[in-house]
Amino acid sequence: MKKSISRRSFLKAVGALSAAGALAACGGSSTSTAASTASSAAPAASAEASGSAAANIKLWTYPIGGWGKDETVQEIIASFNAKYPDIKVTVEYLDYTNGDDQVNTAIEGGSAPDLIMEGPERLVANWGAKGVMAPLNDLWTDDAKKDIYESVESACKNDAGDYYEYPLCMTAHCMAVNMTKVKEVGADKYINTDTHTWSTDDFLATVDALYKGGYENVAAIYCSGQGGDQGTRAIINNMYGGTFTDAAHTKYTADSAENIKAIQTLHDADGINFDASINGGEEITLFRNGTLQMAFCWNIAQQLNTDNNDAGLTNSGDEIFPMAFPTASGDPKLCGGIWGFGIFNNGDDAKIEAAKTFIDFIAADPDQVGASVLASTYFPVRASVGDIYAGNEIMSEYSKFMNYLGDYYQITPGWATARTEWWNMLQRVGTGEDVTTAVKTFCDNANAAAAAEA
Repeated sequence: MKKSISRRSFLKAVGALSAAGALAACGGSSTSTAASTASSAAPAASAEASGSAAANIKLWTYPIGGWGKDETVQEIIASFNAKYPDIKVTVEYLDYTNGDDQVNTAIEGGSAPDLIMEGPERLVANWGAKGVMAPLNDLWTDDAKKDIYESVESACKNDAGDYYEYPLCMTAHCMAVNMTKVKEVGADKYINTDTHTWSTDDFLATVDALYKGGYENVAAIYCSGQGGDQGTRAIINNMYGGTFTDAAHTKYTADSAENIKAIQTLHDADGINFDASINGGEEITLFRNGTLQMAFCWNIAQQLNTDNNDAGLTNSGDEIFPMAFPTASGDPKLCGGIWGFGIFNNGDDAKIEAAKTFIDFIAADPDQVGASVLASTYFPVRASVGDIYAGNEIMSEYSKFMNYLGDYYQITPGWATARTEWWNMLQRVGTGEDVTTAVKTFCDNANAAAAAEA
């Protein structure tokens, strides 16, 4: 078919993190849903000695770096059980294709997990706003507030001041190009390889060069669902300086003239196709296998992926080069990600307390938190953790992207509706609906949901 966290606060956080670097999960992971229970080989200890009551709790986690891999998670749980042997943790792994449906079904059926790992857009703006999460205010001690970056802290609570997330790690989203093919068609002159930036005109010139060089499918505006939708939002918002919401996070502004121009330009560009058959994870697969020459859904986990070749290479050995999204202004604003833990209020105080004990150990214990963040392959949210990637060339290079972080707007009311309306809008554009009409429908529906939740 033819077709943020505030910037100032996030940059302050980045400066404290030195050379550490990473990008976030794009969704659409192929990780299958599976459950396993940690077998504890921990030394014997009584509940009294460990300071916790015995409990069995369920953790559900989205594929946040290594937190989507059972062998990694079981090692972390083993560390937890060495200190708290009487709290048994069963884990189930979600993906970004069906995970939200699984969680919502569980909530409706009264079988929600005790713990869940994801970001504020789900834990605060969605499930927290629906009243199904347990407040975590007691975990947010004065020391925690001093140690966790202010911009992260503000995203983890609602307007009433109740915290529904305790964060572990953060990152920035970007895109990527097949640099081998870009060089082949002589388009590397359009890319600043030191800053990983380019202008909108240079981006379009690169697409044109690849298309004329024989690559019919340069890039895809994927829109089968919401998986990886931060990529399509970012390419559209960045091209001509548009925004997705207002600065106060009260309404959706994607119907601006800048965004309409960007969507129309992408629709009209040879080599860029609006594809309603794929999501972000499937776009990554097509990029890796050489079908696409650009990916709008990219992250450090993908850059480090060695499933089909060495890190930073496509399946056939082409060089993958990460890029900020193109802008007319030269000032890219990347979507940020925050990941941490929330607790569903299932009416069992003992399990809630056990879940809080798990969170406090994983995300706050000074002897554990560094390893917990390393498992994610992203940045720590606590200044005290320091530079956990010292000497890692790839991660240090990725730290450059943290300088481009934009507003964390994912906590705007009506977020769940807005995500669905977004990919529906892209589908309608792909089938020929007028761009202005399609985007107006998006904003009307998303803002109606925002008003209902405000």
